[in-house]
Amino acid sequence: MQARQTLADIQHLLTTVLKAPTRWQGLAPFADTDGDLAAQVLDEAAKFVDSAIAPLQRSGDEEGCRFDGGRVHTPAGFRDAYQAFWQAGWPSLSCAPDDGGQGLPAVLECVLFEWLAGANHGWTMAPGLLHGAYECIKHHASDELKAQYLEKVATGEWLATMCLTEAHAGSDLGMVRTRGVPQPDGSARVNGSKIFISGGEHDLTDNIVHLVLARLPDAPAGPKGLSLFLVPKVLQDGTRNAVVCERIEEKMGLHGSPTCVMRFDDATGWLVGEPNKGLNAMFVMMNAARLHVGLQGIGLLEAAWQKASAYAAERRQMRAPGAKDTSLIQDHPAIRRILHTQRAWIDGGRVLAYHTALQLDVAKHSTDAGERAAAQRWCALVTPVLKAALTDQAFHGASACLQVFGGHGYVREWGIEQIVRDARVSMIYEGTNEIQAIDLLVRKVLADGGQGLATLL
Repeated sequence: MQARQTLADIQHLLTTVLKAPTRWQGLAPFADTDGDLAAQVLDEAAKFVDSAIAPLQRSGDEEGCRFDGGRVHTPAGFRDAYQAFWQAGWPSLSCAPDDGGQGLPAVLECVLFEWLAGANHGWTMAPGLLHGAYECIKHHASDELKAQYLEKVATGEWLATMCLTEAHAGSDLGMVRTRGVPQPDGSARVNGSKIFISGGEHDLTDNIVHLVLARLPDAPAGPKGLSLFLVPKVLQDGTRNAVVCERIEEKMGLHGSPTCVMRFDDATGWLVGEPNKGLNAMFVMMNAARLHVGLQGIGLLEAAWQKASAYAAERRQMRAPGAKDTSLIQDHPAIRRILHTQRAWIDGGRVLAYHTALQLDVAKHSTDAGERAAAQRWCALVTPVLKAALTDQAFHGASACLQVFGGHGYVREWGIEQIVRDARVSMIYEGTNEIQAIDLLVRKVLADGGQGLATLL
């Protein structure tokens, strides 16, 4: 995908349709952020994505990650690209300046990660959880933990994971068995195994901050007995913590991203937030991740559409209705329907996702209590819809774009089959799309008798 190909459209949506610069002026932290500054940031972001990340898409898929005695080696070029990424300040776009961030609006970060996913989904899995981890540590960790880890995560110097799933506990986190036993020095000993951990081990950064759901010894059963622990790969004294990657999964797609089975053997960790309130802290991370996964859907569909549209503008087959000579396949109604349908999903999805990102900042920074409540209501109700709808369309829409190529789409040469493979998992992780439906209905609609939804509508 070429990010610069979408730049004018996105700037039009932000400036003309959503009037983002005007909204930013009403929020104190962004009073100095205008349309020109946003355009400059996005222009530089597009250049970086197109020059440093997109070229690694196919090679990363073909080489994949390599497991060697508990260590994971990422594809050639991935580490250098990541080091350039964090040192240029891209992970910290919307983090607070006091934490090493740049204090820019959330929607600019959203555009960046949409582009990254479309350019190279496998590589983007590495920094994809950074902002959620940052918010989790910022709002729930102790001052001591924040002093040690917050800036490292905010800047992206250290990457982070979200360790929830166990072999017997997928969507039902109440079945988690991993244990955290408090120690006299205030730390905890964490024991257990986690599966499907994206980036659980790699060579991109010198340290990895694992956020692990586990149970205290006296915890009640079910989800109300879960606590959250911060467990670093490398301890402060430079020694390796007792965190072991047992293997990486062989997957349908995302070959450039290591999906790890992790074992914690009396690993040293520290409680984040209150005992037995781990889900409250973790949901801060998950909600941020779910909007980003919806944006992944847009980026992947844009990438598929760009390939299909370019191919349809070159390939000639038969005569379209009314034509006298062999026509470009883009002139055939059946192909136009495919391309226009995906284009509508991309443009419509962007408006909703970017509006939601703008509302996140309103909910956080507006001085009007009613405005904050309305923004929070929008985000709570719309985020699960965006995650489910946009990832579903990413896979099915990318498959439709593959159809434009005919048999050529099924072979590796054209690159469209990789997008289809990579897109499939977005319907599963960060809560399956069926879980999003349950979350919307049970937690967001029925919880208040439908009042929030009625107010929104």
